[in-house]
Amino acid sequence: MSVMTVGFVGLGAMGRGMAANLLAAGHPVRVWNRSPGPVEELVAKGATAAADLGEVYDSEAVVSMLPDDRTVEALLLDGALLAGARAGVHVNMATVSVALAERATALHAEHGIGYVAAPVLGRPGVAAAGELNVLAAGEAAQLERVGPLLAAMGRRTWHFGDRPAQANTAKISANFLLACAIESMAEACSLAEANGVRPTDLIEMLAGTLFPGPVYSGYGSMVAERRYEPAGFRLPLGLKDVGLALSAGEARNVPLPFGSVLRDAFLDALAHGDGEKDWAAVAAVARRRAGLPD
Repeated sequence: MSVMTVGFVGLGAMGRGMAANLLAAGHPVRVWNRSPGPVEELVAKGATAAADLGEVYDSEAVVSMLPDDRTVEALLLDGALLAGARAGVHVNMATVSVALAERATALHAEHGIGYVAAPVLGRPGVAAAGELNVLAAGEAAQLERVGPLLAAMGRRTWHFGDRPAQANTAKISANFLLACAIESMAEACSLAEANGVRPTDLIEMLAGTLFPGPVYSGYGSMVAERRYEPAGFRLPLGLKDVGLALSAGEARNVPLPFGSVLRDAFLDALAHGDGEKDWAAVAAVARRRAGLPD
């Protein structure tokens, strides 16, 4: 196995497990995070604490797992930081907009640094287990170079092309479909409950017949049981991803009628104080619309 020094930025619920798996695979890892607690946790597992982002970029490769466009832009799309970097490649594993992916690709190229987009499918427990599905795109040579890193963090890497933005497009599309599934399950469960059918019975049947797999069995049970905490993926992040889909569609004249419905449902959930709950809590909006009890 090819071992390389890795600078890791972003030790949130997902990033902590991902960085730990890089360590377990034998890669020396320098970690940086805006809050110190997760850094201390990773240092206890063998990582080195980076004093600043410049020290992170004094690695062979940089991996980042940050929450949104604004954070990526503020922290990492800095010309001075990239100009002084020793790193040969940056692997951005965040779910970001197509537009940001294109800007990041161009900026890294200006400074002679490879750029790979590799957003992931999976929740924090899946990340900790190293079982993520990685959606990757970038130049073939760069994808090959970071292949061992992606393999350490996931169970399979799916390739979507030589332009990093293609991986972000695939991830945005996947999350849009997940949001649609949650909304459709919420509406179906409300219909069932209003007519005397237990939502849990409906979801058990659907997950065992028409829709087997983790979406209907996992999110379906959360919707049917109205179990939205602890949050594996917070509701504001769901709103962000629906917005990314709408923006990507607008840029290419692709109508997404369900996207507008989803955006308003997520805003409704936030207005009712559900911002700290899992994004499956958007199902409460369907219940309110149906006049079902809280």
